[in-house]
Parts: sequence; C-alpha cells; structure tokens
Amino acid sequence: MQMKGIFVASVTPFDAQNKISESALHSLMERNLRQGADGFFIGGSSGECFLLSHEERLAVLRAAAAYRDRTTLIAHVGAISTAEAADFARQAKAMGYAAVAATPPFYYGFTPREIAGYYHAIARAAGMPVLLYNFPHNTHKPLDLNDRDTVQMLRSGDILGVKHTNYDVFELERIKHLNPDLLVFDGFDETMVAGLALGADGAIGSTFNVMLPEYRRIYDTFLAGDFRKARQMQIRANNVMEALCRAGLIPAVKYVLERQGIPAGKARPPFTPVSETQRREIDRAFAENCPGEY
Repeated sequence: MQMKGIFVASVTPFDAQNKISESALHSLMERNLRQGADGFFIGGSSGECFLLSHEERLAVLRAAAAYRDRTTLIAHVGAISTAEAADFARQAKAMGYAAVAATPPFYYGFTPREIAGYYHAIARAAGMPVLLYNFPHNTHKPLDLNDRDTVQMLRSGDILGVKHTNYDVFELERIKHLNPDLLVFDGFDETMVAGLALGADGAIGSTFNVMLPEYRRIYDTFLAGDFRKARQMQIRANNVMEALCRAGLIPAVKYVLERQGIPAGKARPPFTPVSETQRREIDRAFAENCPGEY
C-alpha cells in the first residue's frame, strides 16, 4: 500500500440531471493516473460529501472502488453521527479501500473525549486505523495537542495519520513530533512546499484534479532537493489558487474540468456557478502561470 505522495481529492461529477456521473469520475481518475497520481481521496470536501445523500456517498465510493487494484484509495467516511461514519467505514473496507478518513463530528459542541470515542469506533468498524481529517476552518473543531484525550487518541494506534488541512504548519510538525509513526498529509495545496519542509509525507489536494502535472513537478522538484525552484513553482500555482478561491474553489475546479474536457457538471447549491468575470480571471491566471494545464 503506497501511502505517501500526491493524492487527488477527487470531485464528484454530476450529469445534466444532477445525478452522479460514474463515467466522468472514471475519465478523471484515468487522466490523473496518467499524470502521475499516487492515489485518490474519495468522497471528501472536494467531492461535496455533505451535499450528498447517504446512498449517493456510497455510490461514489463504489464507483471509485473499480480502481482499487490499480492505485491507493482512501475513502472519506466522516459524519456527525458515529453510527453513520462507522457504516461508511465498514462498507469502504468491504469495497477494497486501503484506508478510511474522517472529519471530526461537528455542529454540536462535542468534547475531545467524545471526538476520540468517535475515531476509536470508526477504527473498530473498519478494522484498520483512521486518517484524521483535520480541517478546523470548516469543522470548527481544532486539534488541541495539549489535551490528554487527543494525545492518547493520536498515540493509540487507531489513528493512521492526519490530513492536515490547516494553514498552521507548525501544528503539522508538532503532530509528527507527538507521534513519528503517524502519516501526515498536507491538505492545503497552497502550503504543500511548506508542509513538505516540515515533514509531511505527501499532499492531498483539490486542485490536483485540474493541475496535477504542475503539483507533480513541484513535489518531485522538492524531493530532488531543489528547494528554491520548488518554492518558485509553488508561487505560480498559488497565483492560480487565488483566482480559484475568489470564484469559490469547488465550483471553480468544476469549471476548469469542463474546460479540460471532463464533464464534471456544476457544484450543488448552496454553491453558486462561476460568473463570466470569474471565468475570465481563472483563464487569465492559468494562462499567465500554468499555460500547459489548459
């Protein structure tokens, strides 16, 4: 099981009837494999997980599972309910996923002990450790590395590692320091070089759907020891990221996929479509920084 490197946080393509398009997902995964993806993170934030029904989330996992013998697949199974997350985890394991990941349960003010119990339950259900999806900007559940229950959880063996979608790269390094056996993936594409410099084992990214060759080059350049060039390349990628984020990251990524010939459809409401002005800004950012990606 290859659990290091560049993992695409795959989008969930929809057809004209707003149904999951298995064929478009397969086209995207095939292209990303040709471009050098080390694996895929399926059903996460980029996949609009919390805008899908329970059955739709399972359908996406089943569709991507067709690639289980060709690459490393990580299933996002996070939910507010422990029972639902555990059910997703059991089914993902049965489908052949190499690992499962989960956001912490949000909305209610769950304590660190309750959150730890949630992860222990998912690990038992899956029969394997869980990748903790640390995304405090969205979940409003930051990791407290001074909390006893959190520390015990991270050292328990039930946690495979952390998908660190947090601009705090100091925390990324502290997670590794707390338990060197944990895998840590940088989860914000725009901090990949910084994350690698502080010990990340790889990266899981949304824009890898549309810019994988660029990020593959950044990653390989960093590993080759040319840190100055890798930083320069990261800056160009970040110029594109700014334009995507101003338009709304997920709708913007889907717009770019359509430009690239992958019928990804539109992001589901409450997301709004990318405006004509935003399209021009995105097109200009790619043309000036990553012209080969269009």
